[in-house]
Amino acid sequence: MDDEEPELAGYQPHERPLRGPRTRLLMRVAVVLGLLALVLPGILVTLNTANRTATRTCAVYTAFYAPDAQDSVTRFEIVGAAGLGWTCYAVMFDGREILLASLGLIPGGAELPSGPVERS
Repeated sequence: MDDEEPELAGYQPHERPLRGPRTRLLMRVAVVLGLLALVLPGILVTLNTANRTATRTCAVYTAFYAPDAQDSVTRFEIVGAAGLGWTCYAVMFDGREILLASLGLIPGGAELPSGPVERS
């Protein structure tokens, strides 16, 4: 029987694990930190790009739909008037905010009508 697996000849299994609890904890922490270092920059770049796109798109919508507005504001709302995603508000001179558009989870460029628009 020893002739079939010569590399295991004389092997005695250990009663205790090869690495201690501190070493295993340190390795787990290192792995988690490594995964965060790989994933977190991508998430931050994606959020920053979405924020800039939403801000620019909202400025275009405000200039077109509410030219008398003082400013435009974009927010990411989880539970809001327009649902989940980025929303665009026009800020009037008296401070009230008017919802202009829901830009969605991933905002894109402004889609303005090509013809005249009736204002209410």
